Amino acid sequence: MQPRTFAIPMPTTFRGITRREGMVLEGPAGWAEFSPFLDYDARESAPWLAAAIESAGREWPAPLRDRIPVNCTVPAVGPEQAAAIVARSGCGTAKVKVAERGQTLADDIARVEAVRDAIGPRGKVRVDANGGWSVDEAVSAVAALELAAHGLEYVEQPCASVEDLAVVRRRVGVPIAADESIRRADDPFRVVELEAADIAVLKVAPLGGVHASLRIAEQIGLPVVVSSAVDTSIGLAAGLALAAALPELPYACGLATTSLLDGDVVAAPLVPVDGFLPVGRQVLDLDAYSAVAADGETDARWQARLSAVRAVLA
Repeated sequence: MQPRTFAIPMPTTFRGITRREGMVLEGPAGWAEFSPFLDYDARESAPWLAAAIESAGREWPAPLRDRIPVNCTVPAVGPEQAAAIVARSGCGTAKVKVAERGQTLADDIARVEAVRDAIGPRGKVRVDANGGWSVDEAVSAVAALELAAHGLEYVEQPCASVEDLAVVRRRVGVPIAADESIRRADDPFRVVELEAADIAVLKVAPLGGVHASLRIAEQIGLPVVVSSAVDTSIGLAAGLALAAALPELPYACGLATTSLLDGDVVAAPLVPVDGFLPVGRQVLDLDAYSAVAADGETDARWQARLSAVRAVLA
């Protein structure tokens, strides 16, 4: 079946985008998603296609659990909106985006304080800087945000480079999680060699699929948090399959991200209930897809992109 291209509006700017584009395709094992971000070239997009081909054509590993604890994700919004996102999520853990370009540390502090108030003293708060700080900025920001949150579960990717991550880890008392330093690195195990992180954030698509991600989880020797790449529910199902197959799952996973999209390609989008998402494959719904189907120009661009990435994999 010809892959179908989607273009889903996003109610809040996230990762600098306001529309999530990608493709879904069907194979013998079920539906899969191919949605590398638009700034990724064919080479960097190749693992995303490998992951989609695997999900469509191969069964996932046997699950060890049938539901996955998840965090809600709070974009770089104002305090009131941040509190509202947490309150309606039903999750006991919140991941808060910080270090947004054009914003200040004061903005981050206000957002984190609002999240702490909304989630309550027993809730867990983690922050994600997407590599936006220098070492010195990270050290200062982590101290301020830890105070604002009355304790942080961890800080995700405070700096861009693995080397800087290692320095920050030695200068702060909050655990450090590595995301981009794993999924966008030529050597995902360098974070271990440099003792740069306490936690590994794994995303199925950029790591080449569920089975490839599971191998990395087994070899990296760090606690794992499985996260979304702002996927549709079809893509999220692959992340849930990875989380379900991990021998241990000590942290809530970053897979409750359908709230970042104004639409989906399935009839009943994956939305957490009491802080959990169910494990299992998702199926394209034609009515839901028709509401978010890409126009001809966007579809042609993605078909050309798919061909270019296929050529890299060949």
